Amino acid sequence: MKGRGDIMINGRREKLAFGTSAYVTQESVLMTTLTVAEAVRYSAQLQLPDSMSPSEKRSRADDAIKQMGLAAVADNRIGGRVSKGISGGQRKRVSICIELLASPSLIFLDEPTSGLDSAASYHVMSRIARIAQRGGMTVVAAVHQPSTEVFELFHGLCLMANGRTVYFGPSAKAIEFFDSNGFPCPMRRNPSDHFLRMINTDFEEYEEGSTINVPHAANVIQTLMASSNSLSILSSEVEGVSIIQKRQATFLTKSVTLTKRSMINMYRDLGYYWLRFVINIGLFLTIGTIFFNVGYSYESIQARASMLMFTSTFVTMMAIGSFPSFVEDMKIFQKEWLTGHYGATEFVIANTLSSTLFLGLISILPAAIAYYLVGLQRGIDHFSFFAATLWACSILVEGMMMIVAAIVPDFILGVVTGSGIQGLLMLNAGFFRLPSDLPKPVWKYPTYYISYHKYKTQALYKNEFLGLVFESIGGAGGFNISGQHILKNNLQVEMGHSKWVDLAILLGMSILYRFLFLIIIKVSEIAKPVIKRFIVKV
Repeated sequence: MKGRGDIMINGRREKLAFGTSAYVTQESVLMTTLTVAEAVRYSAQLQLPDSMSPSEKRSRADDAIKQMGLAAVADNRIGGRVSKGISGGQRKRVSICIELLASPSLIFLDEPTSGLDSAASYHVMSRIARIAQRGGMTVVAAVHQPSTEVFELFHGLCLMANGRTVYFGPSAKAIEFFDSNGFPCPMRRNPSDHFLRMINTDFEEYEEGSTINVPHAANVIQTLMASSNSLSILSSEVEGVSIIQKRQATFLTKSVTLTKRSMINMYRDLGYYWLRFVINIGLFLTIGTIFFNVGYSYESIQARASMLMFTSTFVTMMAIGSFPSFVEDMKIFQKEWLTGHYGATEFVIANTLSSTLFLGLISILPAAIAYYLVGLQRGIDHFSFFAATLWACSILVEGMMMIVAAIVPDFILGVVTGSGIQGLLMLNAGFFRLPSDLPKPVWKYPTYYISYHKYKTQALYKNEFLGLVFESIGGAGGFNISGQHILKNNLQVEMGHSKWVDLAILLGMSILYRFLFLIIIKVSEIAKPVIKRFIVKV
């Protein structure tokens, strides 16, 4: 189906920009490694303008935490798939707390009382009502089965059945409306329970043998919709709110804040980088012992090439292990981006800066173990280039996997897609099949030249073999073979440029992938509705 319409605020077309509206989703999307206080304070730094000092922003955040009854768990981590953390109801209150920081003119709440008991539901909704009244906000909430006390907090009521409006008007007049149409609310019954029971058609086919005398819901709905009293009577009795677009923090403040928050998340999330670090240490130690002191015999030529290829490939393939964390980051970004907390550019910059430091740690330290155990070419300059190449490859693949996470947000599909892409590029890198033997259509042109494995492998080959001399097959007394001869004839490495050019290409591809990631994010919100309409037509 195609939907058309206008967004009207106070009878005028208005853009729901930041500060105009806020939306709290039914599912709480929060950074699980942060404490409650950290989550709210970081959000305050992102949303509130730089005209407020950091202490004022912190005070605003702490006040919001107290108003939502979260002071007792302020220092507790929110928790997720690794640690339990706070309860579901407390998560909901954290989400509401974050959206109330900027005092929006309109706030939309999707089932704010889900996961809360009746007492907590009343306290949360009453505090929201007080904040809204004090700040001049309009609150629009979808609520299922509110208690009598919660129901009485609402000024207006919209009852819907099967997508149709049954009643839209003051909540205080709803009982009178039902009574006037022949469906009075019994004494001592929750009005909201009575309304929902009257218009619920889901279980009618199972109530044929019921002894309770309940009017047929379809007839009730038809009667109520036909009543002239159910027409738009709310607009004349509710005063319109003034829409003022609020100021936010600057681009620099947002970028710095997001970088700090991202670094804390990566540091505390064991599955993001620390598990990879431990596995890298263990596997690089294994590589070092298997290829220990490989020497300079003719057989060592293939051993060095295999070791370099496997080491660099393993480091890049391990990026798949962090895909669940990438998906969680994308969910948080989508939610905060759509509510106007920050833009895609700030997110990409912060993610790149924060991940670069950790990728350097998990690449350089394990690489040193394998490099010196194997006995690769001596010299700090050669080791530094080896480590820099692995570091650049890690940054590059992180960008590629973030692109996959943006396109394929499902965990399993994303892992399969990322593995397939890396496997395809690795096969065409010139190691398993020499460049001259690759089929020219598709596999050599263009796959071989766009594969980052080609450039990192050739960079590592040049760094290792140039300047070395190896014994021939005959051993002692035979002719020696130079590393340059091996590169040119045995490994078919392109010798027209230096290893630094290959490293520069890897860094350029890293920047390109991050830029593509940014473009995909910006285009996705425009493309998704178009794709959905196309799928429906097909």
